[in-house]
Amino acid sequence: MSALRVRNGSVTPESAGWTYVGFSVYRLSGRLERAEDGREACIVLLAGSCSFMGLGEAARATVFDGPPTALYVPPGTAWWVEGEGELAVCTAPARGGLEPRLLDAPELVTRGSGTEERYIANILMEREPAESLLVTEVVTPAGHWSSYPPHKHDRDDPPNERALEETYYHRLRGGHGFAFQRVYTDDGQLDESIAAEDGDIVLVPRGYHPVVADPRVDLYYLNVMAGPVREWRVSVAPGY
Repeated sequence: MSALRVRNGSVTPESAGWTYVGFSVYRLSGRLERAEDGREACIVLLAGSCSFMGLGEAARATVFDGPPTALYVPPGTAWWVEGEGELAVCTAPARGGLEPRLLDAPELVTRGSGTEERYIANILMEREPAESLLVTEVVTPAGHWSSYPPHKHDRDDPPNERALEETYYHRLRGGHGFAFQRVYTDDGQLDESIAAEDGDIVLVPRGYHPVVADPRVDLYYLNVMAGPVREWRVSVAPGY
């Protein structure tokens, strides 16, 4: 199995061999309490219903049912979520200075056309204050391409590109089927094609990383990005 494919629902900077992005999935039954020293967190409700630190409540049946609700927490701040369901916890380095807040009005965007059309909910992108984290989720209809045309963000070359590590957390409607994701560089030193199943995480340390959904099953993925500068700037592959 590819080293870029993670099946246990958890990524740390140490396990990924990088510096910034951490990601975990939790099954919530009751109360989850945590605090992140030196790291900010974005806690996304994937499915179920919960209360976020008393700041608000949210519910959705699955990741395909309605827009997301999330909680932003600065480093060193104890947080809690209470309820039943499934949570994604996204983290990255931060110094502090922002307040905890509910993220319940994501920017909704349709990108692409034809078999490249997909639907995006920008949970914690640049219009929302944070120090390192960039978080978004995407629903790609069956048979459609996504993260397309192929693009990358692995070098600091402003204003064209910013270096960002990235994770993809894949879910498939109904829990069956698969998606393909290719992660590759111009020089060919990295070139992997990964069959991602429901619940898999794909690491993107560098290179282009397009995705195509199963021809009969809708695909969801949650993206977490972070790097030295909190800007989403990408370069498109030659020929596109």
